[in-house]
Amino acid sequence: MNANGLMTNVLVTGLVLVMVFVLPWIDRRVCRRLGLNLQGGVSAHPQAETLLKLRQAILTGIFLIYVAAVAWLVFFSRAATKDYQVHIALYEDLQNAVRIDFGFLGVIRSIFTEGFPAAMSHIKVLKPEDIAQVYMNIMLFVPMGYLLPYTFAWFRAKVAVRPAVACFLISFLIENLQLIFRRGFYDMDDLVSNTIGGILGELLFISVAYVVTHPDWRKEYRAYQRWKRNAQTRTLYPFARRIGLSRTTLLATDEEEIWDFYVMKLGFRLKKQLVPLDSPGTDLLLEMGRSQVEVHCSNRRESLPEQTLTMSARKLGPILKRLELNGIEAGPIGQDPYTGLRCIRFSGPDRVRITVIEN
Repeated sequence: MNANGLMTNVLVTGLVLVMVFVLPWIDRRVCRRLGLNLQGGVSAHPQAETLLKLRQAILTGIFLIYVAAVAWLVFFSRAATKDYQVHIALYEDLQNAVRIDFGFLGVIRSIFTEGFPAAMSHIKVLKPEDIAQVYMNIMLFVPMGYLLPYTFAWFRAKVAVRPAVACFLISFLIENLQLIFRRGFYDMDDLVSNTIGGILGELLFISVAYVVTHPDWRKEYRAYQRWKRNAQTRTLYPFARRIGLSRTTLLATDEEEIWDFYVMKLGFRLKKQLVPLDSPGTDLLLEMGRSQVEVHCSNRRESLPEQTLTMSARKLGPILKRLELNGIEAGPIGQDPYTGLRCIRFSGPDRVRITVIEN
C-alpha cells in the first residue's frame, strides 16, 4: 500500500476519527454501566479500584499498539540507505507541489471579484503526493497528542503544554534515530508536521474526549468564568503564579509522639528544629516533597483544640496498605464534600484529623 496514496490517507483519517469520537463515547457508556466515576469522585461499584486499573491497562495497551505502529512505519518498514539524508528547507516540496498564478493574496481577491470556482482555477496541484505526505505526517501524530492526556494523568495535569512538548520531543527523537540508522530523511518538514498533528490531537482531547467524559463541564466552565472575571480586581490574583501555599502549622504536646508519628510512620523528614530560650517547648519544621508541617510542641500535657491537616496524593490504595502496615487505623475511602474527589481520613497525635485527597 502506498503510504501517500489516497486509500492510505482515507484509512488513516477514518481510524483517527474513530479514535477521537468513538473511544470516549464507549468509555463513558461502559463506565456509567459499571458505576465508575471518571471525574475522580467515589465510584458506586464495590470493585471500582480493580476496574479502574483494568481501564487504565486497556488505555495503555491502545497507546502502546499505536506506538508500535508508528515505530514500524518510521523505522522497520524502511530499508537502510547507504548515505545520510538530510532535508532542512522547510516545506520546500509543499511549495513546489502547488502553483498559484497570482499568489495567495491574488486568489483571495479573485474570490470576491470572480467567484470561488474561478479563483480555485488559478490553483494548480502539480505533485499531490507531496501534499499527501505532509497530511500523513500531521495525521500520524494526532493520536499521540490525543492519547497522551487521555491515558496518563501527568499529561492531563498540564494539558495545554505537556502533550505538545512531548510530541515535539518524540518527533525530534524519531528524526535523529532515522538519521543515525539511515532509515529515511532527517526532515524538518516531518518535525513541524508531527508537532502540528500533536497540537491538533491535544485540542481534540480537550474539545471532544474531555467534554464527553465530563458531562458537567459546562457548569464548571461557567463557574470558572464568573470567578475569573471577579478575580481580576482582587488583591492577590495578579500574583497567584508566584504564590504557593505549602506550610501548615500544628500544635502538639509531646515531641516524641510527633517524631514517631510524622517521621517514623508517615515519612516526613526533620528539616529544622528550634528551641526557644524562654519556653520549654520545641518548634519543628517537617518536610515531605514540597509540603511542610510546622509543629509547635509545648512538651507539657494540655488540652488542645481539634486540628486538621489536608494533603493530596495520586493513588489512595497503596497509601491505605502502608497505613495498615505501620499500625495506623484509617477509615474506608470516602468522598471529599468540597471537590467530590475520593479521600481517606485518619487521626494523628493531639487531635489532628488528617485527610488525604486523591488528585
